Amino acid sequence: MSTAGPEFAGPGMVVVLDGWGHAGPADDNALTAADTPVLDELVERYPSTLADASGEAVGLLPGTVGNSEIGHMVIGAGRPLPYDSLLVQQAIDSGALRAHGELATVLGDLAASGTALHLIGLCSDGQIHAHVEHLADLLAAAAAHQVQRVFIHAITDGRDVADGTADGYLQRVTELAAAAGTGQVATVIGRGYALDKAGNLELTEQAVALVADGVGARVKTVDQAVAGSTRGDEWVAPSVLTAAGDADIADGDAVVWFNFRSDRIQQFADALVEHLAATGRTVQMLSLAQYDTRASIPALVRRADASGGLGDELAAAGLRSVRIAEAEKFEHVTYYINGRDSTVRDVEEHVRVTGDQAPDYLSRPQMNLGRVTDAVTKAAARTDVDLVIANLANIDVVGHTGNYAATVKACEHTDAAVARVLDAARDSGRWVLLVGDHGNAEKMTKQAPDGTTRPYGGHTTNPVPLVIVPAGAGAPAPVLPARASLADVAPTVLHLLGHKPGSAMTGRPLL
Repeated sequence: MSTAGPEFAGPGMVVVLDGWGHAGPADDNALTAADTPVLDELVERYPSTLADASGEAVGLLPGTVGNSEIGHMVIGAGRPLPYDSLLVQQAIDSGALRAHGELATVLGDLAASGTALHLIGLCSDGQIHAHVEHLADLLAAAAAHQVQRVFIHAITDGRDVADGTADGYLQRVTELAAAAGTGQVATVIGRGYALDKAGNLELTEQAVALVADGVGARVKTVDQAVAGSTRGDEWVAPSVLTAAGDADIADGDAVVWFNFRSDRIQQFADALVEHLAATGRTVQMLSLAQYDTRASIPALVRRADASGGLGDELAAAGLRSVRIAEAEKFEHVTYYINGRDSTVRDVEEHVRVTGDQAPDYLSRPQMNLGRVTDAVTKAAARTDVDLVIANLANIDVVGHTGNYAATVKACEHTDAAVARVLDAARDSGRWVLLVGDHGNAEKMTKQAPDGTTRPYGGHTTNPVPLVIVPAGAGAPAPVLPARASLADVAPTVLHLLGHKPGSAMTGRPLL
């Protein structure tokens, strides 16, 4: 039996409010501007605290914004995990990346044959999917091996960083190439095309055709490529800066992907591998970090071990869980919370919620929240389910548009959904732990390098609220520590379920 007290012990629910960060009221804080009576009452009435969700607290470099991937991984692992971006930076700082044997072999082959190196990745410093400065080591390694033909296929951002800054980042790419003495920007395309992960293969095919076959608008400068976009940096149209055929991927060339996060690059990577094979081109491929692709792409930096977390402990104890989320966040409550393990355990049920129409986050900021809460209510009513884990995606997904008004609406829809979730928990006698995975909607503007204030749809370094709602009336609720971490969630959940935290967990039960 749990020592948490009669008002807490027993079956429960974990509800991740994606992008629910904490900051004081401000003109660009969509969360405090929204009418959210339920969320406001939660943090005032029930045991609550602020949890660190960025930087070293979750395994990122100091001062680095949190993200959904590492957030859910740490929520599940019960300990900070050195994230791929940190491991890459450590490999760069130690010289291990530049001296990597497999990279050296590939570059040596290119130098000997006169074939080309193609570097593909997101060019910004948002630290969510990639960091433009990682290019410096790859370019330096190519120069050291005297690879003469190096082409950079740049993906513009506008989502993890302020919109309207792509030209500055592309200028930085040019500076890095000049410093290394090799490399040129060959193609430019927005992340809306290249980093789609919703299965829209028409977008991905345009990115593949651009880098593989040079299919795109011909422009003379990166400024022209960016200036032609009417929908911001995220939707820069496929653009080619070289003469026809010069930078196409040819038989015998090599590709190095320099995104460190897997989920948004893998659809592009798999499609490119399949296209090159179908067109008779044999190309060596490497990735900066480990990707979850169908194709086998050797990684220059391996990922951290995330086993021994909540999913493993629930399975070992025979505790049944139901995982519920919209398509945009489905992997986060399954694959990432389970330590980047795609195995569906016997005591797990996965509910992937989809809609009847294509997403339009501006006109439909409610997304499919009604269906998500329907699924949560249904699962909560079952007596054979020990734990319901759900993600409410709206605050983050709509926040990423940078549209303040739509994000305010998303926050209000989320508040109404939380009310329904709490009703379901009350009816089924469950405790509820609500927590953000990173900040987002509490900061909707950012100062650009030129000093202007621009809409911002990216993440923040702010802490996130963590609230525990008891299953019913009882003894006075305990007070939580003044500060916590996402690493404390899994130990707390296991404690509430009446089980000790796993031996791999360094987080602490908060009760």
